[in-house]
Amino acid sequence: MRTLITTAAAALVAALLLAPSAAQADSRVTVRNDFGRAEADTTYSTKITVTGSGFQSIRNAHGGVYVAFGTVSGTWRPSQGGVTGKNYRYVPDSETRSNQGFLRYVAYPGSDTAASANGGTLKGGGFSTTLTIPGPVFKTYDRDNKITTVDCRKVRCGVITFGAHGIKNANNETFTPVTFKKIITSGAAQQAPAADEAAPGAVADEESAPEAAAKGAPAKKGRPAVRVDQRTAVQGRVLAFSGTGFTPGEQVLAILDDGAAAAGPIVVGARGDVAAVIQIPASAKAGTHTLRVSATTSGTEVERNFAIAPDTSLAAATDEETTDWVPWAAAAAAAVILLLSLVLAVVRLRRIRAGRAA
Repeated sequence: MRTLITTAAAALVAALLLAPSAAQADSRVTVRNDFGRAEADTTYSTKITVTGSGFQSIRNAHGGVYVAFGTVSGTWRPSQGGVTGKNYRYVPDSETRSNQGFLRYVAYPGSDTAASANGGTLKGGGFSTTLTIPGPVFKTYDRDNKITTVDCRKVRCGVITFGAHGIKNANNETFTPVTFKKIITSGAAQQAPAADEAAPGAVADEESAPEAAAKGAPAKKGRPAVRVDQRTAVQGRVLAFSGTGFTPGEQVLAILDDGAAAAGPIVVGARGDVAAVIQIPASAKAGTHTLRVSATTSGTEVERNFAIAPDTSLAAATDEETTDWVPWAAAAAAAVILLLSLVLAVVRLRRIRAGRAA
């Protein structure tokens, strides 16, 4: 009887979360830029305000709602089998509270992950947060690090909401289209993210693009180039790199080899420069490797070959561990031999006593 009740309860919860219902139809999202329209600029990044209502809010439940910008196709909803990187793609960003503003997390009230929410709390089924659209072209990658370029001038893009932290909830899955137009003049261009919104690894300029242009500072210098800090090119450590000559305001992705590690998207500064770090896997072999930096809007791609040095401290630790276990192994072997000797002595003694008794 208890098993039957448990099964029925689980089925009820699944029905509430996964089955499209009237609650799903009530989920509404409005998108507004500074001019009150669901539009983004074709050249510059655009900060929009996303407001949701009618969403399902579950108090003290794990997770919440992700708010992202991207494109969808076919049966994209995760509750219906949609897969990220295949049925829906969005601008990648870190899932930390202080990311670059391309991804927002709205938490359920009392959620165990509410501390990392950068989009507020889902109160009364509603929320309001800001989201940064980097431009009409962006690069994204799936769970296997396969990179795909999305051009919102060729496919329909918009704001996507879906269950956060792997929790599928059909009631909170929406797509709201956003169109691209020339809406920002060069004198009022937006740079994103701002210095106080930049994620670790992204460097924001002290001046915005229009301010730099007004002062006569060059926005772009020479051919694009990438440099690495060779001192940081060590197995298992963080590699520091920088670049120049990129288009101000666009975003770039950094890829190590064929996807062994990635960093970004990183917004290019007003002078066309960029600086960030990328994690070198501890499993990376010592020798020559390739760092590829790809720009989304201009399509610029620059490669830099560099050498990764072995982590001598890791090797020393391994040698020390190898040396440390030798005395213990010898002691264990001696203990085994002693134990076997005792067992043999006891067996022999029992046989002698049995012979005397006979």
